[in-house]
Amino acid sequence: MGSNRTVTGSTDHIVVVGAGLAGLSAALHLLGSGRRVTLVERDSTPGGRVGTYGFADYDIDNGATVLTMPELVDQALAAVGADPATTRPVLVSHKLDPAYHARFADGTSLDVHSDPQRMAAAVAELCGPDEARRYLQLRGWLGDIFDAEFDRFMDSNFDSPLDLVSSRGALKDLVQLVRLGGFGRLGPQVGRHLTDVRLRRIFTFQALYAGVAPARALAVYGAIAHMDTSLGVYFPEGGMRTIGQAMADAFVRAGGTLLFDSTVTGLDAGDGRVRAVRLSNGERIACDTVVMTPDVAVVDDLLRPTVRAVPRRARISPSAVVLHGTIPRAVTQQWPQRHHTIDFGHAWERTFRQITARAGRGRLMSDPSLLITRPAVTDHTLVIERGGVELEPLSVLAPCPNLDSAPLHWPSITEPYSAELIGCLERRGYVGITEHFEIDHADTPVTWAEKGMSAGSPFASAHIFRQTGPFRRSNMVSGLDNVVLAGSSTVPGVGVPTVLISGKLAAERIIGPRR
Repeated sequence: MGSNRTVTGSTDHIVVVGAGLAGLSAALHLLGSGRRVTLVERDSTPGGRVGTYGFADYDIDNGATVLTMPELVDQALAAVGADPATTRPVLVSHKLDPAYHARFADGTSLDVHSDPQRMAAAVAELCGPDEARRYLQLRGWLGDIFDAEFDRFMDSNFDSPLDLVSSRGALKDLVQLVRLGGFGRLGPQVGRHLTDVRLRRIFTFQALYAGVAPARALAVYGAIAHMDTSLGVYFPEGGMRTIGQAMADAFVRAGGTLLFDSTVTGLDAGDGRVRAVRLSNGERIACDTVVMTPDVAVVDDLLRPTVRAVPRRARISPSAVVLHGTIPRAVTQQWPQRHHTIDFGHAWERTFRQITARAGRGRLMSDPSLLITRPAVTDHTLVIERGGVELEPLSVLAPCPNLDSAPLHWPSITEPYSAELIGCLERRGYVGITEHFEIDHADTPVTWAEKGMSAGSPFASAHIFRQTGPFRRSNMVSGLDNVVLAGSSTVPGVGVPTVLISGKLAAERIIGPRR
């Protein structure tokens, strides 16, 4: 992209706020450049939205369950000379095959494979050979979309939208995206390739990660479908939480300072620079530069006393209800033995209209599509022995409107809505779930909001056009020369790969672009 704006003045000691994946990525890249780095985390464990909930006899991942592009974790570790085999815990990721199991409301199902020939064979069996050929054409188009946008539009810093045409290479890729229809709508573009409505859902549901209904999402977000369905889905031994644990271990062993149970409550600033961060325990940490990774609502509350104006409030993605608990393996042996199952309802466009509606018009899904995650199917070390009974951890995710869209009274409706979701799965063939699924924790928009997430959504700012690419919240802060942002709310956006990239991009704002 050429020369980008970087932090001015001294950058010897950097405080990174938040030990989620964005903060850990930034901290590792900064530490590897020779800076002194202090990483401050309000929780007692690392990982943020890829962390853990601990119960009496087991732990369970508390956030993202889908890992794509694990090489981005390796890159962050390599910045300090570490590799996955030397961290504690050792980071070993397994490629899931299938990546997903999809169940449809008409009783049919499909294993989603990242291998093109295996997937084409599965599509041919379900939909016929003509649709299998169309799938391969779609796969090629998704790969072209990804290739045209990744290096210059996801893995690069922007100072302004003009950067899109500031170099011959950037302009070439922009023209390629236009030629591919990348600025059209994802749903119609996928529909041009595929005729089977069931199959279309497999390659468009990822738009929800970006906070937009597939019919309205920009086709450039086919890149997420490419990561999910072509590049492969992975799972690290011990759970997704081991990613943050391994990165934190590498950071500390390389000489970084990591403070847990430390909440930043304020910034000391003067002459356009932050001089120190203040913690809730009264401690003051002097610094030359700050990287802030919490959600935009928390960041803006901290910035408001020190800058003249913060940007206008972003439009926030839909939220999710997530039920975490255990279930006897004797029950789940009768279910499909798959790590991830997407269970689609009949409704599709109506469902997205309900959960993405604005200004109080949102509704709970009348015909839910759900994500069921069973990590012990892949990693048998996660099986729980309790009273002579083998149990496995189980998580059920149901998209729902955020608190701006539907300010529901979640404390009173969480229990009945959870029962409704579980009853729905029982009727769809998950026999025994109603009686035997013991829910130990339920996340709702209210619990996400209590963690500082805007409008109670763990998916941050929606990727509508004005919040996409160079139009998304910048990782540089206007009015402060030494504050950089990272995480879901800033560039390049939401998701495990993108927040890892965001940490690296934040580091480059301080140490300069990599050669």
